Amino acid sequence: MNGGNCKTIFVFIDASNLWQAQKAKGRFFDYEKLTAYLKGKFYSDKIKVFYYTAYPADGTRSYSIDSKHKFFTFLKKGLGFTVVKKELKRIQIAAENGDAIKEKGNMDVEITIDALHHIDKYNVAVLFSGDADFLALVSYLKNRGKEVYIFSSKNNISQELRTGGNGYFDVLEIEANIWGRDLKYRSRDC
Repeated sequence: MNGGNCKTIFVFIDASNLWQAQKAKGRFFDYEKLTAYLKGKFYSDKIKVFYYTAYPADGTRSYSIDSKHKFFTFLKKGLGFTVVKKELKRIQIAAENGDAIKEKGNMDVEITIDALHHIDKYNVAVLFSGDADFLALVSYLKNRGKEVYIFSSKNNISQELRTGGNGYFDVLEIEANIWGRDLKYRSRDC
């Protein structure tokens, strides 16, 4: 591949995977600085960022989720990200103490579809996830001549995915200037 500005980078962020890294670090990512970091790391000004997330349904939390939606709007309108979101699926499961609710918001299919749908638009794919299920996608993209780099944290990455791309980067070890404000935990109701 030719140098610098000929490359186009598409970034696919699995927000739940990044959330685990942010909790481990105790800080939020500064997504504007993260985008600048990726441009510098891969020597290109041509970058498109996709952010995939699931959010709680209205009325399922004792607190407002308005700030989540404001954040999604900031990513979309302020930073130009493509935000793909869906409501968490609530599944009733039987437990010893009675029924419980489990929530799922897996975005693997959406990420895969977008990576394949846009395959002719980029040279470099950057995947923020640690899920081994993405190994098939990573292999396919590499076989189609794409460079594929994996970003995750050492505590949240499968061995297969860590070694399956053209490179792996531990987000917890990325230079400090991509990290934003401290993460403050919401007090839980008893």
